[in-house]
Amino acid sequence: MNTREERLVFIIWAQSVIATLGSLFYSEGMGFVPCELCWFQRILMYPLVIIYGYAVYKKDIRYAYPGLLLSGIGILVSTYHYLVQQLPGLQEAGQGCGIIPCNMKYVEFLGFITIPFQALIAFLVIFSIHIVLIIKQRRESN
Repeated sequence: MNTREERLVFIIWAQSVIATLGSLFYSEGMGFVPCELCWFQRILMYPLVIIYGYAVYKKDIRYAYPGLLLSGIGILVSTYHYLVQQLPGLQEAGQGCGIIPCNMKYVEFLGFITIPFQALIAFLVIFSIHIVLIIKQRRESN
């Protein structure tokens, strides 16, 4: 990898660290109990810190291919969770989510930025930059 690619992998890793620390702040610092969909998003995000951290250490994005899969699934889970919170037709589905309803909004900045929305943005950043790196490497190898 060249210096620019190394920086991009570092940005992906930093995004996963920020998202992980943010989720821990909400649960441990603010006392917000995660719902089931939040737990799934955590399960998909937390390993990304290690996966992309190792790719940064080795200076090779190939070690991070599992991160592409996890972030892609994370996009789907976060999108569904956000829609459960925002769409009246799906809010009923969020009631049966577990002890903490998945349609509950602990935070809502600017009227639309909730915790699942924040997770969605983090997964999108990670996934998008990873795709850019893959495309760039394939073009360079041809």
